[in-house]
Amino acid sequence: MSEVLLRRLLAGNLRDPDSGEGIAVPTRKVTIAPSLRGGEAALIADLGLGSRLALIADPTTWQVLGARVSGALAARFTVTPVILPERPHADMETVQRIRAATSLAEGLVAVGSGTINDLAKYAAFLDRKPYACFGTAPSMNGYTSVNAAIMDGGVKKSLPAAAARGVFLDVDILAKAPRRMIAAGFGDSICRPTAQADWLLAHLLLDRPYRALPFQLLAEDETALLASPEGLLSGDPEAITRLARTLVMSGFGMTICGGSYPASQGEHLIAHFLEMRGDPAGANFHGEQIAVTTLTMARIQGETLRLEQPRLAPAPATIGTFLSFYGADVGATCWASFAGKLLSGERLAAVNHRLTQDWPEIRQAIRAVHRSATALESTLRRCGAPTRPSDIGLSDERYAEAVLHAREVRDRYTFLDLAADTGTLTRLVGATPVPAQ
Repeated sequence: MSEVLLRRLLAGNLRDPDSGEGIAVPTRKVTIAPSLRGGEAALIADLGLGSRLALIADPTTWQVLGARVSGALAARFTVTPVILPERPHADMETVQRIRAATSLAEGLVAVGSGTINDLAKYAAFLDRKPYACFGTAPSMNGYTSVNAAIMDGGVKKSLPAAAARGVFLDVDILAKAPRRMIAAGFGDSICRPTAQADWLLAHLLLDRPYRALPFQLLAEDETALLASPEGLLSGDPEAITRLARTLVMSGFGMTICGGSYPASQGEHLIAHFLEMRGDPAGANFHGEQIAVTTLTMARIQGETLRLEQPRLAPAPATIGTFLSFYGADVGATCWASFAGKLLSGERLAAVNHRLTQDWPEIRQAIRAVHRSATALESTLRRCGAPTRPSDIGLSDERYAEAVLHAREVRDRYTFLDLAADTGTLTRLVGATPVPAQ
């Protein structure tokens, strides 16, 4: 059924359950196959990337798949490899380096996973060039999204990016990825319930837009993966295929919604804060961080949902405190985002009135999509994913700071905000600044 949903989505034959309208995505082709060897050029040929292609990789992804793809494409195209340094950073400096190196190319082909893909699709967006991607690991959900996570001026931003015209995933290659990267992909996907709960909260409490379709796209494969994550550790082709399809569908969910809302909420804010403040555990994969932060958000959501009658009493916040804590440039950027969701005066009164009137219904709706931290932790452990801050090299104090301040870096209203404004967040972090045991 999940494979059928993917085919219908690409063909434009899927209907939105909320509106009944047809759904279209800009990606033309997604191929998830046991092996793509020998067919690489044919996959690219009808995508309209032009005759001069730049292939973006790093030394590892070049060795794993890039050299093979480059050789195959060279039979039909002029190919210029652009090999970035090992473990490149997704920042503006690297984007500009790619743009300079690909100035003569008509199209870009990324060979890699998270960082390589983000860099290539953002460079493609800036230069208005088409691009496609050959994935090397089922480690993140950005292959089919139209946003890129880029560090800009010390702030981690989700920026508009080009849509991949084609995404090609060789299951044999994916299954040979380091177990940590596979577990990271599972970690990046397991935040679905916390992201959905946060997004639904903003919808029910503040009337923010919300859509059910992104989560319906994931349901079948997610259920199977949660029931038997051990197959990912053993490299089982069926499990790897399900994870790859889940990540692809998650990316499409973001594309359909015009932003990362269905896949990036409070759990990602904590990770973004850590990166902005110079996460000392820089060797971690993004999905490893999200595995840990998802458990934190699940616990915060669960505790906040236990409140019988929450009432918001936000602590005063000023641009001065932001500038003092973050510095002038980053502080001003964060304040500009945070100020948009500040609740005060009539707006605060209206939200408190809604909580008084509708909290039982709001709580019931969110509980229907929420998963407990205990259940999620058990599943992550069975997959070999990290579950505690110490697993990713963070002290309890450093992690507690991130949980307390993460809501300040974006304008998204999440359970971090509701918990902070009801006094729940300080109580939870002060008592146990780590995920549930």
